[in-house]
Amino acid sequence: MPQVLKGVRIVDFTHVLSGPIATNFLTLMGADVIKIESGVGDTMRNYGGHNSDGMGPSFVSVNSGKRSIVLDLKNDEHLEVARRLIAKADVVVENFRPGVIDRLGLGYEACRKLKPDVIFCSVSGFGQKGPLKFNPAIDQIIQSMSGLMNLSGEAGTGPIRIGFPVVDTYTGLLAAFSMVCALLQRERTGEGQHIDVAMFDASMVLMISMLGPFLVAGDKPEKQGNRGYSMSPTADTFRTAKGGITLGAVRQEQFEGLCRVINRPDLVADHRFSDRKLRFENGEALQAEVTRELMKRPAEEWEQLLNDAGVAAGVVREMSDAVALAHFDERELKIPVRIPGAANENVHILNAGFRYAHDAPGHNRPPPRLGEHTREVMQELGFEEQHIERICEGGNFKSRR
Repeated sequence: MPQVLKGVRIVDFTHVLSGPIATNFLTLMGADVIKIESGVGDTMRNYGGHNSDGMGPSFVSVNSGKRSIVLDLKNDEHLEVARRLIAKADVVVENFRPGVIDRLGLGYEACRKLKPDVIFCSVSGFGQKGPLKFNPAIDQIIQSMSGLMNLSGEAGTGPIRIGFPVVDTYTGLLAAFSMVCALLQRERTGEGQHIDVAMFDASMVLMISMLGPFLVAGDKPEKQGNRGYSMSPTADTFRTAKGGITLGAVRQEQFEGLCRVINRPDLVADHRFSDRKLRFENGEALQAEVTRELMKRPAEEWEQLLNDAGVAAGVVREMSDAVALAHFDERELKIPVRIPGAANENVHILNAGFRYAHDAPGHNRPPPRLGEHTREVMQELGFEEQHIERICEGGNFKSRR
């Protein structure tokens, strides 16, 4: 059997991160994603100062397996290529500022005339409707405005940005989920859909564990440092003889297991720590006792001992150390990709992060060179050779035939 999205065509007008992350998930599930780029290409092709001939690491990581064509969307002849492509597409995705795609003549209503059951997904900072819709937005702006930056750090510290584009990432995942749901909806009803995904909205959903209780009961979240959601003093990060370790001893049996492993059964009998409420009230004293014992062994030893005893524990690792774990390979979290002509031809990209028993996510196709598939896609659409030649000449693609 083919992958679940095999045969689904996505016309991708997205750039930078949240949109390309969304279509990356669709690519991993077998969709044919055709990336429409301007003559200068997606900003991420050369992001971060890498002299990589348009194959920057950030670009490669979320655009492998797609096809690239270059069109000038302000040129009528080029627009005709886009229109013909949309007429044969299942999904159109864009992340321009609200109103831009409409002014180009390729908004939802225009696309629906070309393909009545088209699924059209718009990704933006604040959505297509609402008082903030024209505000420019990037990940850190949304982190700031949403309250996300006030959730990290110790009590009393200022706002702290989460150290990677978490909103871009989650927005892309949410957009991918919405498009797959719309495809299922169309299969059942025969109708297309206009999807409006906003980074700000996605950040709110991302914070459901904090925002949910606030909406339900007015519980205002506070910074809790490295404490877990439970706020248990034994669900925190501790120093050891070598490195740090995070514990997840929340329930009574987990606390008792922790005490057995660190050879301190007396802590269970101590009246200060006899139940969860008392452990919270006497958290500093309990943490001091636990730290004293953990300082007797390195973190990796404790990790093994505690997990063997059924107590959740994890060494505080560098990302490179996490990737080196046997788990990473055995779970097929990375995919080998060869990029012909690149300085580093053999690289790995991330897989979807979940496994199927068959027809699993993944591919082995390289990221596209800028405009690499312009001729190929136009031929598939039935354009005459003269028309193809004019588009390709205008895009300076002689070397990419």
